[in-house]
Order: sequence, then structure tokens, then C-alpha cells
Amino acid sequence: MPRQLTFDLAAKPALGREDFFVSPANAVAVAQIGTWPGWPGNKLALIGPEGSGKTHLAHVWAATSGARIVPAAALAEADVPALASGPVAIEDVPAIAGDGAAQRTLFHLHNLVLANGQSLLVTGRGEPAFWGLTLPDLASRMQGTPTVGLNPPDDALLGAVILKLFADQQLAPPPDVIAYLVTRIERSFASAQSVVARLDAASMADKRPLTRAYVGRLLDNSAQNG
Repeated sequence: MPRQLTFDLAAKPALGREDFFVSPANAVAVAQIGTWPGWPGNKLALIGPEGSGKTHLAHVWAATSGARIVPAAALAEADVPALASGPVAIEDVPAIAGDGAAQRTLFHLHNLVLANGQSLLVTGRGEPAFWGLTLPDLASRMQGTPTVGLNPPDDALLGAVILKLFADQQLAPPPDVIAYLVTRIERSFASAQSVVARLDAASMADKRPLTRAYVGRLLDNSAQNG
């Protein structure tokens, strides 16, 4: 099917609960998010590889809890008392491994959020012990946070992620394209993002719909040139 919009718009990912596909790869994380406000210690670390759905699931929780979502890299400029007055999600904590000011801010925010009886969600790749945090008090608090992981995708989840990535770009390739990509690309969310971006760009440049034959030629050419 051709691109549905013929003018250039920045794609805005769909981040609603109805857009989040649940499979065995993420069902435990979805269930744990759903136990709020009963999280042990009022906090939770959501971990998983790049593109695994951490941001999406944080938005799902924020829609339920009224939480504010803040990138960890922006914490040095944050108003801690204002943030700590309600639930808060801090995304990509490993990004501040080399930022002492942001780490100190997160340490104070962590303590104040919990002191206020609010809830804290933090996200990152891998276990908190490997986030590279250099502030000992913050590192110990992150390592003491209950964690739940998003696992590498199974076929159903990978197909759903690819379909959503295309939809975010206002593209709707036929089902055989999705099934073909599931069998051809590396089994990772980062690979799905990269492939969809390449196919989107090629489709626009060639003014061609994303048919199974066209996608196959693009991937074959990419492999030969790679």
C-alpha cells in the first residue's frame, strides 16, 4: 500500500496501552507495571535492550498513575521538589553514568519521592548493578530497586513491533512483508527499528510501495553491499 500521507510529517510514535502488544517476552513486565500502586518500596526498575518497549510501557504507567516522565540526562536542571510531589518515571538512567550532577539530583529525587509516599519508575539497559553509576549512595539505591525485564522478542512480538514501527511512519505494508521481515532480520528491536527506517527511506526515494518482492530486493542488495 502506498504511503498514506503525501506530505512530510515527523512521525509520532503511538504510546497508548492499546498500542502495546503483549507476548510471553514482555508479559511479566506488563503484569508488574499493572500491580502499581502496590510496588514493593514504591519503586520499580524496568530493564531491557534498546527499543524493547521501556519508553512505551513507562507512558502506559504514566497514563494510569499521572506520573511525569523525565529523561535522566535532563535531571541536572530538574525541580526536584516539584517532581517529587507526584509519581515520576526517569528514563535511561545509564545515560548519566558520567554526569555527577545528574546522579546527585536522582539520589535526592529518589529519597524525596519515597519520603512523600509517591512512586518511582526508573528504566535502563541491563541490571542496575551495570549502569555505571559512580555515586555510591545512588548506585546502592538503584541496585536495591526491584527489577522487571523486557526480554528479546519472540516471533509474535517482533512482528507486532515491526508493524507498529511502520504504522508510526504512516506506512501499512501487506502482512506477507511483516512475516518475511520476521524471518530475515536480526532478532532484536534495534534491528527492527533500523530496517524499518531504511525501508521507509527507500520507499520514499523510489516512490514504490513496500511489496514483498520490493522489500526482498532491498534487503538482498543491502546484504551484498554490506
